[in-house]
Amino acid sequence: MNPESKNPFRDRFLKKQYQKYDVSDPVLNFENNHLRSPEKPVFDPAKMNLNTYQGEWGPQQIMHLLRRTKFGVTKDDLRYFKNLNMEDSVNLLLTEAPVPDPPVNDYNNGEDMIDPDVPWGETWIHAPYTDTVTGGRVMSLKRFWLQNILDQGHSITEKMLLFWHNHLVTQWWGVFFPQASYKYLELLRKHQMGNFKQLMKEITIDISMLYYLNGAQNHKDAPDENYARELQELFTIGKGPNAGYTEGDVQMAAKVLTGWTVTWPEREMAYMPWRHDESDKQFSEFYGNRVIQGRGAQQGREELDDLLDMIFDTEECALFLCRKIYSFFVYPEISEDVEANVIVPMAEVLRDHDYTVKPVLEKLLTSQHFYDVNVKGSFIKDPANHLLGLWRTLGMKAPNHFSEFEEAELKSSMIWSMHNVGMQLGDPPNVAGWQAYYQQPNYDKGWITTNTITSRGIHTDSLVYWGFWSPAEQIPADLIKFIEGLDHPEDPNLLIDEITELLFGVDINDRAKARLKSILLSGQAQDYYWTEAWNTYQGNPTETTRMLVENRLKWMMQRVLQYAEYHLM
Repeated sequence: MNPESKNPFRDRFLKKQYQKYDVSDPVLNFENNHLRSPEKPVFDPAKMNLNTYQGEWGPQQIMHLLRRTKFGVTKDDLRYFKNLNMEDSVNLLLTEAPVPDPPVNDYNNGEDMIDPDVPWGETWIHAPYTDTVTGGRVMSLKRFWLQNILDQGHSITEKMLLFWHNHLVTQWWGVFFPQASYKYLELLRKHQMGNFKQLMKEITIDISMLYYLNGAQNHKDAPDENYARELQELFTIGKGPNAGYTEGDVQMAAKVLTGWTVTWPEREMAYMPWRHDESDKQFSEFYGNRVIQGRGAQQGREELDDLLDMIFDTEECALFLCRKIYSFFVYPEISEDVEANVIVPMAEVLRDHDYTVKPVLEKLLTSQHFYDVNVKGSFIKDPANHLLGLWRTLGMKAPNHFSEFEEAELKSSMIWSMHNVGMQLGDPPNVAGWQAYYQQPNYDKGWITTNTITSRGIHTDSLVYWGFWSPAEQIPADLIKFIEGLDHPEDPNLLIDEITELLFGVDINDRAKARLKSILLSGQAQDYYWTEAWNTYQGNPTETTRMLVENRLKWMMQRVLQYAEYHLM
C-alpha cells in the first residue's frame, strides 16, 4: 500500500484485508502508514468540477476509465486504448454495442425439462407461456446476459444495463415471465444512454413492471399506490432533503396510472378505459400545485404524459438521476462540495439536453474530478466485476470439448457463485436494488462480509489450483496462456507490474511487489531463476518444464488474488 495514499476508506479496507491474509508478513505492516482523518476522502478542490481533464494520459488513467465502464480489463483492451486519446476513448466507450441475438433454448435436458414449443438452439422469446419450462427460460435469460458481459466489446453497454437494472428494478424470478423480462432488458438496452424521460414512460407500462409493482392491478375502484410511490421515491425524485412530494402526490399519481394493465391469458400490455379514474388530480406545492385534468375514454392514457412532464419539470429529478450516475461510476458518497460542484453542473447538462443521458456521461468521464487520485480504486468490486471481470482478464472460457448443454451448466454455476456472494443477475433483493449501491453508511463495503470475503477467497484459490466448479468438470485458469499474452512474461519484475496493473484497483509499493517476486522465484534472489525457467519451457514445452513454471505461477497468483487491492476498482 502506498503510504502517501489519500483515500482513507481504501486504506482502512486494505489494512483490514492484509491483516486477514498475512498478519505476520513484514511487507504488509501498516504501523507506519498514517491513516488520514476524517474518514471521507479530501478531493482536490481545483479538480472538483466538470472541466475537461488536462493531466497525463497514460496506463493508469486508461485503466481507471476501463475499470469503471467495463467488467474486467484484458491486456488487449489496454493495448487498444493506449492508441487513443481521452476524448476518443470515451467516445468509443459511449458507442452502443450491437444488439445481440436473443436467448435460446439451452435448457432441454431430455429428462425433467423438455420445451414442447421450442426446439434446442432456437429462441423462446415469442413462444407461448409454459409453466413447466418457465424456470429453464429464466435461467436461459440470465445466462444470455452473463455471456454478453463476458463477450463485451469496447462499449459501456453492459455496465449501463447493470446501472439501469439496479435503478429500475424488476425481479425476474418474482415476475416469472421470461418473455417479459427479456423485453425489459432490451428496453434498458434501447434507452441505455438515451432519453430518461422516454425510458420512464416505457418502463411504466412495461409488462414486467406492471406485474412487479402491481400496476396491472391498479383500478379506479381500488387504486394501487405501489408503482406511484416507487416512481417518485426510487425512480425519479428520490428521498433527499429537497424531495418534497407528499403522500397525497402518491395517491394522485396512482389515480393517474389507473387503466394500464396486463391481459390474461394473452399476457400483453393494454390500456382499458373503463378502469381509469376520470377525475381531476390535484398535486402538492412541490409540483407547483399542478392539476392533471381527468380525461375519459381513450384520452385517459394521455395523463401518463402529463404526470411525467410534471415530475421532470422539477429541479430534483435531474439532480437525483445525476447522483445515481455519480455514485455508480465515480464514488459512492456525495459530499456537500461534490453536490455543489459536480452534481449540480451534471444536472444542468442533463436538463440542457432534454434528459438525454449520453452527454452527462461524456462530461463526467472526461472531467478533472473523475481522474482525481482519490477516485481511483475507491470502489469495492461487486460480484459481477469480481468474478466475470476476472474471467475476462484471465481469458477463461469453457473447454473446447464442452457440449452446448455443458456450457449452459457452467454459466449457471457462475450465476449461483455470484448469488452466493451477494448478486444474482436479474434479481436484486428488492425494488431499491442491491444495498451496496445505496445503503448508508456502508455503501459498497456491503459487498464484503465475513462470509463473502471467505467465499471470494475460496473462489480465487480454486480457480488457480483446482478450477471453477461446473457439473461436467473443474475448469482451472490457464495461467501460462494468460501470461503468454503479456508483453514481458520472461522478466519477473515487468511480469508482476503487468499482472497487478490489470488486476489491482490501486498500485502496490515495491515491498509488496518484492513479496510477490519472492514467491515467483521460490525464495531465490536472482531474477534469472524465473527467466531461465520460462525460456526453457518456451523452447522445450514438456510436462516437466511446464509444471516448473506453472506451479510458481499458481503460488504467486494465489497471493495476487488474495491481496486487498484485487477487490478494489
